Amino acid sequence: MPDAFTSRTLHISTGSRERVVDLTSDCEDFLREAAAGRDGLLNIFVPHATAGIAVIETGAGSDDDLLAALHTLLPADDRWQHRHGSPGHGRDHVLPAIVPPHATLPVIAGHLELGTWQSVCLVDTNISNVNRQVRLSFLG
Repeated sequence: MPDAFTSRTLHISTGSRERVVDLTSDCEDFLREAAAGRDGLLNIFVPHATAGIAVIETGAGSDDDLLAALHTLLPADDRWQHRHGSPGHGRDHVLPAIVPPHATLPVIAGHLELGTWQSVCLVDTNISNVNRQVRLSFLG
């Protein structure tokens, strides 16, 4: 019988541009092994101060719309008190207040219980940190 709690760390390279990275297939791959057909909860956590997790539609422009909205809400300019790093980097440290660094989602019969158009995504606006970790934990 599989463990009631199982965890794995993904290593994601986001490159040198702002990105929304779809993690849904990575989550499903993890659950095939960790959940083994059981019900439970999947927690996705980004242990970084400048990235977040969003559950959104991808592939139809919503990921680009999210980045555009973040640019409107959090412009990359000199208004930020946090000033080290690339110009406007202070905005990246405010991002997790808007796009939280975690999500907890239901797992039914070993599969994510997402809506038709929902995907689990890493949101990374920090162009200075190209290597990210994402921790997946199943409790069931």
